Amino acid sequence: MQSPTGQRQVLFPFLLPLFCGGLSEQIHYSIPEEMARGSVVGNLAEDLGLHVRDLLNRNLRVSGEEQYFIVNTENGNILVSDRIDRESLCPQSILCIVPLEIMAENPLNVFHITVKIEDINDNSPYFPQNSIVLQINELAILGTRFGLESAIDADVGPNSLQSYQLSYNEYFSLMVKDKREGKNAPELILEKPLDREHQNSHFLVLTAMDGGDPVQSGTIQIRIEVTDANDNPPVFSQDVYKVSIPENLPLGTSVLKVTAVDQDEGINAEITYSFKTLRDIRNMFMLDHQNGEIKSKGPIDFEISSSYTMNIEAKDGGGMATECKIIIEILDENDNAPEVIFTSVSNSITEDAELGMVIALFKTLDKDSGENGEVTCLIKEKVPFRIESSANNYYKLVTDGSLDREKTPSYNVTITATDRGKPPLSSSSSITLHIADVNDNTPVFEQAFYLVHIAENNPPGASIAQVSASDPDLGPNGRVSYSIVASDLEPRALASYVSVSAQSGVVFAQRAFDHEQLRAFELTLQARDQGSPALSANVSLRVLVDDRNDNAPRVLYPALGPDGSALFDTVPRAAQPGYLVTKVVAVDADSGHNAWLSYHVLQASEPGLFSLGLRTGEVRTARALGDRDAARQRLLVAVRDGGQPPLSATATLLLVFADSLQEVLPDVRDRPAPSDPQAELHSSSATTWNCIQPGLCYKTGPGFSPNYNLGTLPYSYNMYVASDSQKARLNFLTMKSEMGSGQDLSNEASLVVSVTEENNKLNSHTDASVHVSCASDNVYNCISCF
Repeated sequence: MQSPTGQRQVLFPFLLPLFCGGLSEQIHYSIPEEMARGSVVGNLAEDLGLHVRDLLNRNLRVSGEEQYFIVNTENGNILVSDRIDRESLCPQSILCIVPLEIMAENPLNVFHITVKIEDINDNSPYFPQNSIVLQINELAILGTRFGLESAIDADVGPNSLQSYQLSYNEYFSLMVKDKREGKNAPELILEKPLDREHQNSHFLVLTAMDGGDPVQSGTIQIRIEVTDANDNPPVFSQDVYKVSIPENLPLGTSVLKVTAVDQDEGINAEITYSFKTLRDIRNMFMLDHQNGEIKSKGPIDFEISSSYTMNIEAKDGGGMATECKIIIEILDENDNAPEVIFTSVSNSITEDAELGMVIALFKTLDKDSGENGEVTCLIKEKVPFRIESSANNYYKLVTDGSLDREKTPSYNVTITATDRGKPPLSSSSSITLHIADVNDNTPVFEQAFYLVHIAENNPPGASIAQVSASDPDLGPNGRVSYSIVASDLEPRALASYVSVSAQSGVVFAQRAFDHEQLRAFELTLQARDQGSPALSANVSLRVLVDDRNDNAPRVLYPALGPDGSALFDTVPRAAQPGYLVTKVVAVDADSGHNAWLSYHVLQASEPGLFSLGLRTGEVRTARALGDRDAARQRLLVAVRDGGQPPLSATATLLLVFADSLQEVLPDVRDRPAPSDPQAELHSSSATTWNCIQPGLCYKTGPGFSPNYNLGTLPYSYNMYVASDSQKARLNFLTMKSEMGSGQDLSNEASLVVSVTEENNKLNSHTDASVHVSCASDNVYNCISCF
């Protein structure tokens, strides 16, 4: 495959089949250095077997740590994104391999790719110094070799330093010695005896050439000074010195001491030592020129270089020199803690995630080697996640238990990587995993059952209760709305009675309630969340309508006559104290204390003549009738309920002391009507009166409102009146025993009067009797009967 320029080649040495779930398969590319930005390295999508349309969705990309390459998600090409200088990227290395980590999501995956950076001839050979000065004794033996400093070429392979060329000179020739692998050391060979007196110096030009096309070169000036005779060069004790030192050696620590001797005497035997190597070596080590001791100068780091090779020259005072080779091996120390690097983390973790779901990918990196670089990983916290090993120091973080956002909305997961060094080193990296909500919680009411009281006559729209349900889910899953789903009220009338706020759960009365019509009702309320699917819960709300004292007592007996006058009751003149004269009958539509009636005498014609039962309404004689007492007596009675404040009604009783009915009737017919009977007698429902004779009548029609408290009805009472000449029986019937309290009584006769004359039988005394029967199931409904 050619680059856009058509000059650079991208080679595919081999392409291994890819396994979708694996992380260990690799693709290899080869490109030259210094390619232009945007140059195509290869079609990654095609080589990985991915569809171009899926690249954007899978977020195919180069790991964030890589700066030289990017992936074009439009066509799947991997492109050069920055200048690539092989000499900077892989110094002193013949093979330059750049490993790439290609990340993909949906599902999470990583692909390992290597790019081989091929060298181009972009560096010329050069010499570390501008010139070389050699002092050679005039007695130097023919064939003597004089070492020269090697040239440096940062390129590798054919583009590296290949040969030297010496300018023409009859005294010297050039020979290249393989000093160490990959490096050629030039040497001058004396070809003709020197004569200082004839020529005391010589000037040469040494050219270093590489194997590139075109060839690049560098030169150095050599000045040879001919000295007097020094016929013995220094000799090292060893040709090659080897030593091993640990990394992180303190600065100034002695590494090695080389020794050379010279058999000459005087100045010709005085030896000095110097480096004959690259500048980088001089930055790491320092050499004592007098005694040959080598000490550490810079930081020694095994991870940067595992060994160093250098040459040291020993030169005597006469200019004769020789060299030795130094090999320094660096021993690894456990000085690098492993690193944990997260390469991809899922951004959607729901609380219903299945076991084994991949949450994150991470890798470990330890720059040490051997056991010092072997790493194990563990999770520090007790969390529902576990680590699964993948390949090439890659790991997966997967679910290992159920998740519940309502209990734990997020997890701080700390992964600790520990190497096997002695002592072991470790480091930790933490991530926060946020759990997304699902609708897995039903709303829960604060109470299992609600019971509320509301007083009758409430204003429409009043709040009568509030229900509240909680849902620990988030957002719509936890947003609760309320509604009425069932009731014991008539379904069509339900909306006219109550409503509920969907947002607050407040229950409102839509009308004023009447205890006498509706004492209680029950609602079924539902709390429903807005999840999908929605979850709901029901609760019962019972509403009790409490009574208020809004009904005054109603007097049933005595009733008004057809002309609006009060009827009378007769009392035998010989009645003894305690004699039951009559009974005030009243009812109250309220209940409880509001319907607990009491009877009070407001006015009496003759105080002390009659007594009134406080709770029974019974009128009895308190003493015998005196001679001075009038035959006609009038009582004004008040009937008062137990409410606060109490309500009341009044009734007027006309009592006549007589021994016969005939004795009473003429007096009654002549009695004028009261000026304001309504002021003295409680008003009753409209009735129709029929009279047998003046003063003796009966009524038909509605006797009272049907809305009395349950248990006050039915009732019946009878009145018997007898005289010397005849006996009359008056039957008062207001309700039959088989009728319910809620029935309409308007069609029942309120009063039936029958008179039976007994002409042949006379009683020696007047007998008036009253029979009363009452039926009630409420002790507070005081129904006065006689």
